[in-house]
Amino acid sequence: MKIRPLHDRVVVRRNEEEATTASGIVLPGSAQEKPNQGEVIAVGEGRILNNGERQSLTVQVGDTVLFGGYANTVKVGGEELLILSENEIYGVLED
Repeated sequence: MKIRPLHDRVVVRRNEEEATTASGIVLPGSAQEKPNQGEVIAVGEGRILNNGERQSLTVQVGDTVLFGGYANTVKVGGEELLILSENEIYGVLED
């Protein structure tokens, strides 16, 4: 199933990572605090300005972004995704 975000919304897949404790116990992603970064998988067409023009988004599909801990989570096709407004994204991670 595909999702097409509207206006300045961005769909993000949260990066889930396994972690190993100092004693060697592997913690699955569900047992840890959820990470605040993920990959952009879909973007909207942009925000409509007061003059009627559309301002395009600065993030693109494939970008790795940082976001706040209280992001809106939705289930689409059995997968948990985040739908964020572009202004809820703190930054883009670059290599």
